[in-house]
Amino acid sequence: MLVLILAYLGGVLTILSPCILPVLPFVFARSDRPFMRNGLPMLLGMAITFAVVATLAALGGGWAVHANQYGRYVAMVVLAFLGLTLLSTHLAEWISRPFVALGNRLSQRSAGDGESIWGAAGLGVATGLLWAPCAGPILGLLLTGAALNGASVQTTLLLLTYAAGAATSLGLALLIGGKVFGLMKRSLGAGEWVRRALGVLVLCGVAAIALGLDTGLLTRVSLASTGGIEQKLINAVRPAPAPEAALKAGEPLPVEGQMPSLAGATQWLNSPPLTSESLRGKVVLVDFWTYSCINCIRSLPYVRGWADKYKDHGLVVIGVHAPEFAFEKDPANVAKAVKDLGVDYPVALDNDYAIWKGFNNEYWPAHYFIDPAGQIRHHHFGEGNYRESEDVIRQLLTVAGQKNLPGGYVSDNHQGVEAAASNDPTRSPETYVGYARAQNFVGGRVANDEEQDYRVPGTLAADQWSLGGHWTVRDENAQLEQAGGSIVYRFRGRDLHLVLGPAGDGKPVRFRVTIDGKAPGADHGMDTDADGNGTVTSQRLYQLVRQASGSGERLFQITFLDPGVQAYAFTFG
Repeated sequence: MLVLILAYLGGVLTILSPCILPVLPFVFARSDRPFMRNGLPMLLGMAITFAVVATLAALGGGWAVHANQYGRYVAMVVLAFLGLTLLSTHLAEWISRPFVALGNRLSQRSAGDGESIWGAAGLGVATGLLWAPCAGPILGLLLTGAALNGASVQTTLLLLTYAAGAATSLGLALLIGGKVFGLMKRSLGAGEWVRRALGVLVLCGVAAIALGLDTGLLTRVSLASTGGIEQKLINAVRPAPAPEAALKAGEPLPVEGQMPSLAGATQWLNSPPLTSESLRGKVVLVDFWTYSCINCIRSLPYVRGWADKYKDHGLVVIGVHAPEFAFEKDPANVAKAVKDLGVDYPVALDNDYAIWKGFNNEYWPAHYFIDPAGQIRHHHFGEGNYRESEDVIRQLLTVAGQKNLPGGYVSDNHQGVEAAASNDPTRSPETYVGYARAQNFVGGRVANDEEQDYRVPGTLAADQWSLGGHWTVRDENAQLEQAGGSIVYRFRGRDLHLVLGPAGDGKPVRFRVTIDGKAPGADHGMDTDADGNGTVTSQRLYQLVRQASGSGERLFQITFLDPGVQAYAFTFG
């Protein structure tokens, strides 16, 4: 119930977002009509259309994205005609004849009435196809939940509730606007001029959407204006997960609940299927991870170390592989990564997020410590606190009756991509290349799911990035269509990683990296040489830069010498 309230409030706040501006003229264009027969059907059509399209898009249907794109083109044409009819009464009569006739037949009303509920609802559908609400924290939370939880009545209900909130605020604007325009007509005798002004605004709204301002400039302004309010609502309605309990010497660990079922695993590696019941009597460490996650990779040496050190003393380590990207759902990809990363303990493939949801987990990596009675006694999210985590393991094993446990702690001396991150708090944030979660992109409008030429701007500010060459940007990656394309990022951090994959046919893709326009030399990463050369051979995380000294701001560029590469996300260390 609280999440529904949050979704509704998030929709209501949409009216405060500058990116809603292109939609408002379509709403106000009906403000002089009866609300119940015009405004309300239009708002309902808009809300339902948005909920359906957003649900399908969140569930990863590429066909739905294409269908919505074509629907937007049709809707822009329809609403452009609406703007023209407001400018000219003669044109309005000519254009509206077939639509009025169809609406009258559908609503079984006389031709003399001229007000069709179906016609208003049709305008609402068109407006809903154009409506691209700003992906602020609340809508981002809803869409992420939809992607993780899959198709369900709850998914559609949440998005419909969000749309209803937006329709509510727009409905209030419609009612107030109707009174304002009515007053202007009566007091100024300027009804014709008001109608023409609305026509101009409608055409301006169509132009803004056609130019991508609703999903570009205005969206970024919107995030700045409403993001803080939305985040406060999220924190109030859905409190953050419980913090890690402070360990106190001599005191027992608290009980945080029972270990959920493992039955949802789609496959097991390194072990036959395990169950919560079969693990009774053992101390269990459950590690949620995914193989392209740099935070997970940096924590793996400790998890492997604990598994080896305490496996003969009653500890069972289970890696729950919950994929972030589609390619991480491929069992063959995961099996190769498990082998390459030296993971020899049981790994459950959680492609349907069943175990993830059972633990109510939200993080990669996440560690849950379970006693022999099947009770969760401690948890830790993210990297760090490794010694405290090993103390928890030792405490649970001791309570379970284990004696003569090996002393000391697992080594902190790890090399390569597994080395601990730098302590630079200003290092660049994780940055996604696909349009679903992309931020800080510069260099023009992104053409979703369509091939387009991109050009890198002359200058980039810190944490900004751009594409160069001929690319197709999809929801979770960008694919290079012609050799010679590049990605440029002005970053800060010791390490720069990029999740990459070869073309669909699996052919390797050669690339060359430069830093500040020069070969990286001593600053090259594990997957490049000193001249910046490397090859994408599989879908995984590639370490492209490791600065030998410091973590200062640098200009990174990777140029691909072959077509077909797929780029997913940057991470830094």
